[in-house]
Amino acid sequence: MLIKATLPEAKDAAFLASLLWPGQSLEEFVQEMKDFIENADSAIFLVYSEREAIGFAHCELRNDYVEGTNSSPVGYLEGIYVKENYRQQGIARRLVQACENWAKGKGCQEFASDCELNNKDSLGMHLKLGFEEANRIICFKKKI
Repeated sequence: MLIKATLPEAKDAAFLASLLWPGQSLEEFVQEMKDFIENADSAIFLVYSEREAIGFAHCELRNDYVEGTNSSPVGYLEGIYVKENYRQQGIARRLVQACENWAKGKGCQEFASDCELNNKDSLGMHLKLGFEEANRIICFKKKI
């Protein structure tokens, strides 16, 4: 079952987000998910198997420039995660389609995403789901 998350599902989304982005406490993720759910320019989608959340996607509207796009706002896949046992079953495709439909409903003509240069699994998933590579960049920083 695929749903658009509401506040009662924030903890399920937070748990999956913590698997994708380790390093924050579950409580911090719960608050972030609640903030996203309450924001009209953001959406969280969840897939359940029985009573267990097995996948999530977070998408937002981006009004600033998005690499490789020509319109604004652009729907943006901020994060997606499917539990390992459930991969290669079309769940990510369903989640991305839900995000794309949400973005279309918000007036978007384009949908975008990103991944780290060395994340071959994410690159493969994006290409398999119909994304086209727009650009590669290396970001720099230094302490001053």
